Amino acid sequence: MSDILNHASRAFYEHGFHGTTVRDIARRVGVTVPALYYHHENKEGILVAVLEAAIADLLPRGEAAVAEAGDDPVRQMANLVESIALHVTVRARLAALDSEYRYLSPGVRRGYAELRKRNEELMRSVIERGTEQGVFVVTDPAEATRALLGMLQAISRWYDESGPLTPAEVADRYVGLCLSALGAPTRAGRD
Repeated sequence: MSDILNHASRAFYEHGFHGTTVRDIARRVGVTVPALYYHHENKEGILVAVLEAAIADLLPRGEAAVAEAGDDPVRQMANLVESIALHVTVRARLAALDSEYRYLSPGVRRGYAELRKRNEELMRSVIERGTEQGVFVVTDPAEATRALLGMLQAISRWYDESGPLTPAEVADRYVGLCLSALGAPTRAGRD
């Protein structure tokens, strides 16, 4: 992530989108406001770049985690949840900014929402396969997907890297929670 985006992400995390000024970002980076505008059209453009940087590797990692599990939906879900939980703990500050996308203009918001949707579709496809195979007990895969992703996204709001849990410990706990919520055997997904 560029120096601009790194400083901007800290400012957005500390003050939110509306509480952060372009002048504050420029001051943190050590450049003038016009120099900042050379790289990004406006504050919204900076937020979009931060959000895209935060989510850029989430889908490829999730896809790799699912592929690594072979044809077993329980292992696929365990791997996918682990990859998401690790993402939102290791990058908690960035992951917490996801909710700021609500401040984007409608056209820009749609583009970012598409990136988020691809991650949602990956999880839903695993849940649907597990339901079809009878290893998940779910009546509405789309609703289950939203519930699990909401629970996972919430980690970034409370996780503290100086706290008692490591990212791996959080991931392990959330794998168990998610598999339990789906009515799946929890040990099989982690062995």
